[in-house]
Amino acid sequence: MREGTYCDFKVFAGNSNTKLAEDIANYMGKPLGKSTVTKFSDGEISVSLWETVRGMDTYIIQSTCCPVNDNLMELLIMIDAVRRASAGRINAVIPYYGYARQDRKAKARDPITAKLVANLIVEAGADRVVTMDLHASQIQGYFDIPVDHLLGLPILIKYFKEKNLNDLVVVSPDHGSVTRARNMATPLDVPIAIVDKRRPKANVSEVMNIIGEIEGKNCILMDDMIDTAGTITNAANALSELGAKDVYACATHGVLSGPAIERIRDSAIKEMILLDTVPLPGDKRIKKIKTLSVAPLFAEAMANIHTNASVSKIFQVVH
Repeated sequence: MREGTYCDFKVFAGNSNTKLAEDIANYMGKPLGKSTVTKFSDGEISVSLWETVRGMDTYIIQSTCCPVNDNLMELLIMIDAVRRASAGRINAVIPYYGYARQDRKAKARDPITAKLVANLIVEAGADRVVTMDLHASQIQGYFDIPVDHLLGLPILIKYFKEKNLNDLVVVSPDHGSVTRARNMATPLDVPIAIVDKRRPKANVSEVMNIIGEIEGKNCILMDDMIDTAGTITNAANALSELGAKDVYACATHGVLSGPAIERIRDSAIKEMILLDTVPLPGDKRIKKIKTLSVAPLFAEAMANIHTNASVSKIFQVVH
């Protein structure tokens, strides 16, 4: 057997997003590996694997979403467990990579937590990371191991193409998302607009102006993640007040913390499209929110990794 080729593979999952993990495993034609992830009475995490991984290509699926620290520790401990069980290769599949927003020193004495978490994952024993729509692409360089950075954009583009909306414009909710909005607008062959805003403090945004023509248009607000939903709902309300027809919103990661659901419910957003990289609890399932699955994309990427086939072709946006 040549180096880098493994006789079999196994897929394990932590507790963060078991439905997505099961869907991915089903697409790959395998059940999830038998394991238990529990806690001791003092909160320490305990991991037990109930089947062999010796010499195998091993995939651990775990989003580091809320509760972020628990889910991150589950991932690290599972990586350590399969490493000590002599897995052939350890692939950390992280649909949503937490702590990615802290990717640089914005002011003196700031930590760079995205790099710290990358160091922890590598030190635990991961040989590869598979993730989707990092908050900043340069985070790939924080890892000293290969990173396959999948894009959720093709899934969202396909959805809106099938809706066949007229008079469409893709709107960036801030200057930082302009490239992302343009990447969506180009395959749809529609113009873009930009919301010019300032942020007086963290998780608080104020719309200042709209750059571009949106009056009488169907607008799609595009972002990588929605946390407290302040930015996206302020932008949607501003678009509506300035004459937009219908306002849609979409994002890869629906973190939806704090007042997010209430803000979305009360906003001008007609429909919000999210991918299932972060699970959506029952109390956050409202009519305005529609979830699309990333399971087929991750399953194809993982299958290609196992067979040493190209991964890049499946996450390129086709114009």
